[in-house]
Amino acid sequence: MILLAITLRLGQIQDDLWLAWNLDPTLLIGLLALLGGYLWRHSRLSEDVRPSLARVASFLAGWLTLVIALVSPLDTISDRYLFSAHMAQHMLIAVVAPCLLLVGLNEPMLAPVLRLRVVARTLGVLANPFVAFFLLFVDLYVWHLPRLYDATLTNEALHVTEHLTFIALGVLFWWPVLSPTPSVVPRLRNLISVLYLFLACQPMVLLGALLTFAEKPYYLPYVTAPRITGLTALTDQQLGGLIMWLPTNIPYLLVLSILFFQWFNALDRAERAAAGEDTLMESQP
Repeated sequence: MILLAITLRLGQIQDDLWLAWNLDPTLLIGLLALLGGYLWRHSRLSEDVRPSLARVASFLAGWLTLVIALVSPLDTISDRYLFSAHMAQHMLIAVVAPCLLLVGLNEPMLAPVLRLRVVARTLGVLANPFVAFFLLFVDLYVWHLPRLYDATLTNEALHVTEHLTFIALGVLFWWPVLSPTPSVVPRLRNLISVLYLFLACQPMVLLGALLTFAEKPYYLPYVTAPRITGLTALTDQQLGGLIMWLPTNIPYLLVLSILFFQWFNALDRAERAAAGEDTLMESQP
């Protein structure tokens, strides 16, 4: 219902805003460099070690998610008009895109940079689950402090910094769960990953609740922004809180569910093997 409400509200936005793409050269060069670097490195690997087509598709989906969040009219709408659109943008660049990008990698892809000891050691420290968890959610909370948040909407350098930290720390957050570099950062066991992702939902719920149940709008630029939909500034903020509260946690819950069932199936197979059921079944004609 929330996603339907968002779609209906965005459908009321002035037609000319759908043409307001962000074609900042620095942004476009950065995105093209990311894609080009991945495809070049992929082409340099032999077929037996390069990422599978499914992994490549995941990386491309993550890259496209960044394009939608940062280049499409969503960027203009979120910066100038709707807090709720901005929360959707933050969800894409801090949670969805990092997960998809990381799934697209494997250790051979990253081998050249991992040969540098300082890189491997730094990654080992920052991708520690306690450190990665702390960094991402402190970063999210700090950037949503009203004064700093308002400043990002008027200071482009600060805004770019905010987005870069969301992406980088989002990738680090997912690293212990999806680690493409087991020799440097071993993957957490499935059940521990389930707990890790469940705990990750809680800061989002808290921040979302603070915004949803607020009695006044916290972010001044959206108070004075033109009302391009029927939403008031307060209702827009409450909708943004709901996005932070519910849809933002969906990727965590989805991966959590997959890992839980993998753990459960492995446990079931182990119990069957211990009981001799598998051997008995194989011996039957």
